[in-house]
Amino acid sequence: MRFAVSLLSFLCIASVIGTVLAQNQPSTTYIDQFGPYWVEFFALFSVASVYNSWWFLIIMGFLVVSTTLCVIRNAPKMIRDMRSFKDHVRGGSLRAFPHRVETQSSQNAEHSAAEAQTLLQAMGYAVKARHDSDGSVMLAAKKGSANKLGYIFAHLAIVVICVGGLLDSDLPVRMQVWLGGKKPITENMLISAVPLEGRLSIANPSFRANMLLPEGARTATAVVNSGDGVLVQPIPFQLELKKFIVDYYSTGMPSSFKSEVTVIDPETGDSFDRTIEVNEPLRYKGVTVYQSGFDDGGSTVKLKAYPLSGDRSKPFQIESVVGESSKIQATPERQLTLTPTELRIINVENLNEGDPQPKAMIEHVAAVTGSAANKKNEHLKNVGPSVLYRLVDEQGQASEFVQYMLPVELDGARVFLAGIRPNAGSEFRYVRIPADANSSMQEFMDLRAAVENAELVSQAAAIFAQNNSANDEQKELLTLAASNAIRAFTKNGFDGIIGHVPEAERERILAFAVPMIQYTLIELRDMVRAQQGLAPADYAQEDNFDNRWMQSAVLAFANLPNYPAPIMLALDNFDHVQASVFQVARSPGMWIVYLGCLFLIIGVFSMFYIRDRRVWIWVRPQEQGSSLMAAMTSQRRNLDFNMEFDRFQAAFKHLSA
Repeated sequence: MRFAVSLLSFLCIASVIGTVLAQNQPSTTYIDQFGPYWVEFFALFSVASVYNSWWFLIIMGFLVVSTTLCVIRNAPKMIRDMRSFKDHVRGGSLRAFPHRVETQSSQNAEHSAAEAQTLLQAMGYAVKARHDSDGSVMLAAKKGSANKLGYIFAHLAIVVICVGGLLDSDLPVRMQVWLGGKKPITENMLISAVPLEGRLSIANPSFRANMLLPEGARTATAVVNSGDGVLVQPIPFQLELKKFIVDYYSTGMPSSFKSEVTVIDPETGDSFDRTIEVNEPLRYKGVTVYQSGFDDGGSTVKLKAYPLSGDRSKPFQIESVVGESSKIQATPERQLTLTPTELRIINVENLNEGDPQPKAMIEHVAAVTGSAANKKNEHLKNVGPSVLYRLVDEQGQASEFVQYMLPVELDGARVFLAGIRPNAGSEFRYVRIPADANSSMQEFMDLRAAVENAELVSQAAAIFAQNNSANDEQKELLTLAASNAIRAFTKNGFDGIIGHVPEAERERILAFAVPMIQYTLIELRDMVRAQQGLAPADYAQEDNFDNRWMQSAVLAFANLPNYPAPIMLALDNFDHVQASVFQVARSPGMWIVYLGCLFLIIGVFSMFYIRDRRVWIWVRPQEQGSSLMAAMTSQRRNLDFNMEFDRFQAAFKHLSA
């Protein structure tokens, strides 16, 4: 029993972990929260699915067997002890009790025994009398024998709760896989194509499955996770999602979500509407449908793909569906696999936390343009929709990207945010693409394409040199320096300028190179605008739109060499389809667990609030009257027991009168 109690304590700790740590989530969720090291630890001990882990089920099974044997062994003895008055006690042995009292009475033994019995019954005791051959009478009394039921019910509660837990675990499904010929499906296929061995019976006594239901869709099947695959679980009714409703806090976190569904009974053809919310599930035909969460139901996203190499700047259109992969021809030489993984309609973030570029570099470029870095804004902002997507190249190298649909204002400039990370366990690094007057990134992409045109770059460098040189020799040298600086900068960022420069000289080189690069890009931008029939940009005022745009453009060029894709996708439009995530369960063990909890309440109440007391009174005849000796005992001789004995002692001594 000591070992069983230790295991029970271990189960309690494991249950706390299972309550605090969200269970059965995708591995990427745990990687984002805890990192890859702890995810490996969780996998080793199945912490992410505590209640279905092998060690949890073994412990519960051991407790069922151990505690059942304990109840079978001890319950009959306890029940016999409850019924027994223990009237076989010898009168002389009462003197060994610490709580005893003696008195004399002028009445005879029979009369004194009758009065003592009346006293005990008035105090709530059940009494049994034993008459001996020498005329003495032994009165055995008991009260609070139901205390023993507390031990029985408490132990039964452990058995019943563990049995209910085993029934509601995935043990019944595992037994069907081990012994019933069921085989989890590991490859992608339509539900209609799943073979019989991959389907569970509609009469399956216990299961806990997941169901993803897009708006307007109808289904009568759910999916049970089993090992590395899944099993299809049919349910006895059809569920149609009419509308999914979600509300948000000011922080962008969901405050509540609910599903308006229609339930169709295929046997009778009857249907009814119901709203499923968190903590307000649907219960029908022995199956409970819980609102578990929400996901994308196959939204269509329309993307603009901007080239990041070559002298082309015109984007081409891509249409894709969230969750589906498709091949795209990024460049004439490269084909990529695009998979949109998530469409977010609302993004409330503090984007001033964590700069996409080193803060010192931002301030340096700001100083060159005559503007100062704005103070960080601590407030959260809704920055609008975003799309998360994955690009995989021909070698299988994958990167994840997030692209915000609308420009946001950061450091005084309106920019588009393009996030990059190598995997789901890493943080996003952001590239800021300046937004033009039409709230698009087209003007920057035109400038990027112009940088790839050597002739245009040479012309812009020559104009810069003309405006900043005193003679032809200086002009020629400055033109060459500006052209080379632009090529090195746009190819390798600031590392292309100071990568091989000693650290002590870097500040001096930057002080010369950054203005040269920026003013050359200004000339190049004006040339592009002239080709498009637009007026030259206005740089007369230090902190106007064009100065901030150019500052952001320089920073974007500094970061683009680290962008791991030949194209940048911008979210142009979308058709949002919500999907509700339900947990579908048939849990007969729930009522068994409730019964076990009732047993536990009865057991704890009986053990702590019902005190077992026993009293013996030995009445002996004497020449004149009779003598009486009484003793009282209890399992717990605490302060309450001592006070009760004092009351009994006072009442007992009155018998002598």
